[in-house]
Amino acid sequence: MVDLFVYGTLKPGEMNYAAYCGDRPHHFEPAWVWGQLFHLPRQGYPALTPGHEKVQGILFHFDDPQVLAAIDPLETYEEGRSPHLNEYQRQRQPVFAPNGASLGEAWIYVMDRDRVMADGGIWLPSGQWGGYEG
Repeated sequence: MVDLFVYGTLKPGEMNYAAYCGDRPHHFEPAWVWGQLFHLPRQGYPALTPGHEKVQGILFHFDDPQVLAAIDPLETYEEGRSPHLNEYQRQRQPVFAPNGASLGEAWIYVMDRDRVMADGGIWLPSGQWGGYEG
């Protein structure tokens, strides 16, 4: 099983859910992680950076062990490639249930804060992104 925390276009109801997640056997639950969330207006999607704020999202539990290989290209992430060439970095991070209980660790895509700022990132103090129209 592969656990993946998502906070943007891969969430159910968002534009990339059906193509990348919908046809793979899975279940999901609401969750949050520590970080800081930004909307990237030119790209139309969010970015999470390290931080100390609650970022809301969905924790997927996929049965398909190849799911990350399918999602990595969407996130412009290639394992082993120089981090400067990847848009996002894939890493493991603690994930929490809405009530604060630990859900263990999951994979998550995180962007470097300097890249977010260079791309005109807009801080989302709510810690939630959903088709943001800034």
